[in-house]
Amino acid sequence: VQLQASGGGLVQPGGSLRLSCIVSGSIFSINDMGWYRQAPGKQRELVAGITSGGSTNYADAVKGRFTIARDNAKSTLYLQMNSLKPEDTAVYYCNAILGASSYWGQGTLVTVSS
Repeated sequence: VQLQASGGGLVQPGGSLRLSCIVSGSIFSINDMGWYRQAPGKQRELVAGITSGGSTNYADAVKGRFTIARDNAKSTLYLQMNSLKPEDTAVYYCNAILGASSYWGQGTLVTVSS
């Protein structure tokens, strides 16, 4: 399984971005998926997760602003980010759990600044 994340960039506070993570192979065989982020000098943290059944969970800091979704037909995981804040600045990573194994994308940088 390989994951390729994209969609990061520079955006002003209050703006929006959509991250995508293309999964090589069938996404149907993957259990949970998620987006994590790591800001400079901080530990990597879970931003949002989605199960194979479509149940979602979010970090308190992004609830109501971010939406995670998965398109099994396109083998793609998404993260729609609205009302972005400077504190959302980080490298964002997608993650997939298959059995007992955990797979990571390469990360995409999101910078929120005026």
